[in-house]
Amino acid sequence: MDNILLIGFMGVGKGTLARAMAAKTDIYAIDTDDLIESLTNMKIKKIFKKKGESYFRSLEQKTADWLATSVKNSIISTGGGFYKVKNIKDIGTVVYLQADFDWIYQRITKSKNAKKKIKKRPLFKSYEDAKKLYESRSKEYEKVADIIVNVQNKSTNEIIEEILAKTLQS
Repeated sequence: MDNILLIGFMGVGKGTLARAMAAKTDIYAIDTDDLIESLTNMKIKKIFKKKGESYFRSLEQKTADWLATSVKNSIISTGGGFYKVKNIKDIGTVVYLQADFDWIYQRITKSKNAKKKIKKRPLFKSYEDAKKLYESRSKEYEKVADIIVNVQNKSTNEIIEEILAKTLQS
């Protein structure tokens, strides 16, 4: 099996879904933001604050290079901007988890640990800015995706079944 690379807007549920897929399939789940935090010994928010977004994007590319050469048969959840790495197709089958912005916003703001989730996402400071970012990225996600799965109002198991069915077909 090739790697399954989950892309999509921040808060759509990439990490949650990767962990659930790992538990169901006995395949390792890897999170690119966790890898970057381990590499730098800094939280993503701190990297953005101290070093800036362009430095963070260079760390994403470094992570992508490592994934492409060193990781196989894994489920990889990514940060919202990871789709921009040059070699994304070399890492595995790219699955875009799609949902409307307002659904994602509600998912984050209505969760039991909403403050923590919002604080963790430096580009989600304001509704208007986040929505603009979403609108600019959604077509880009579609362009790089091998598979698009709408996750809105579906159970985790329904989404996993759809991803597995579609990745086994491709």
